[in-house]
Amino acid sequence: MELFKATRSIPFMGKSHIAIVISVLLVLGSYALLFTKGLNYGIDFAGGTIVQVKYEGVAPIDVMRQKLADNPVFAGSSINEFGSPDEVVIRLKNSSESMTRDLGDVTREQLAGTGTFEIRRVDIVGAKVGSELREKGIMAMALAIIGILVYVAFRFEWRFAVASVFALVHDVSIALGAISLVGLDVNLDVLAALLTILGYSLNDTIIVFDRIREGITDNKKADLAEIIDESITKTLSRTTLTSLTTLLVVVVLFFFGGEIIHAFAFTLLVGIGVGTYSSIFVASPILKWFGFDVKRYHAKLSEKAAREAEKERLRAQFEQGVV
Repeated sequence: MELFKATRSIPFMGKSHIAIVISVLLVLGSYALLFTKGLNYGIDFAGGTIVQVKYEGVAPIDVMRQKLADNPVFAGSSINEFGSPDEVVIRLKNSSESMTRDLGDVTREQLAGTGTFEIRRVDIVGAKVGSELREKGIMAMALAIIGILVYVAFRFEWRFAVASVFALVHDVSIALGAISLVGLDVNLDVLAALLTILGYSLNDTIIVFDRIREGITDNKKADLAEIIDESITKTLSRTTLTSLTTLLVVVVLFFFGGEIIHAFAFTLLVGIGVGTYSSIFVASPILKWFGFDVKRYHAKLSEKAAREAEKERLRAQFEQGVV
């Protein structure tokens, strides 16, 4: 299925300077947010306790705050609506590890008389465990990017690898900036979304790079910009279809999936949009700016073909008993 039947290539590279300026501004803005506002780490990474309470009817949040204020266990806790007016999340900065009683039971007793409710979950993460999860999460991101760099360099060429990594860092930076801007809690689900963005963006970039390599191999043109324009134009229909269908699913998750996957869906929404954009307007121009030489690439292909032909000739001589 093709959405676009392009009779001539679209001049993407002609607009690449404008796109790169926009990207630089977005990335710098994201880093400015990360350094000034920072990320709001959830209990998975900062440690703490979450108690989710569901009422029959609208939750009396003001009454709950008054009731919980009487117990020092809930000192400094925050109480917020969780997806719907009848569900509430109580967040405590401490992990309540020293408590001898179940926190669910304590909450149930403390909220007695506020209405009919049930304790849906109690999640407790120690500060040390949260710190370890945060460190391992950062390590997972770093190892993923290093692995991608090695893979793309092996499959294509080092310039392709560097361009793809620039695009991935671009995507993750903007996604983190958006998370910081809206103040989402950064938990393991957000980390999973960021790793998903890496895979999605890389897949888009590899498909474009594959077509560029085919264009370079089959086309004797020396102008890399023309080859890139032709290659992106040929993959545009596939890229649009993939992005739209994926976005449709993520939009449904964002609006109807509930509060528990809200951060995951939001991160994917930003990442898919930025990842599609970067595979066209970030990775490909960087490939050109790193000085990829079409003529030199053709010369390497010719040398490789000559070596393969020589190997075949020697193998044939050996099989025939000719030294």
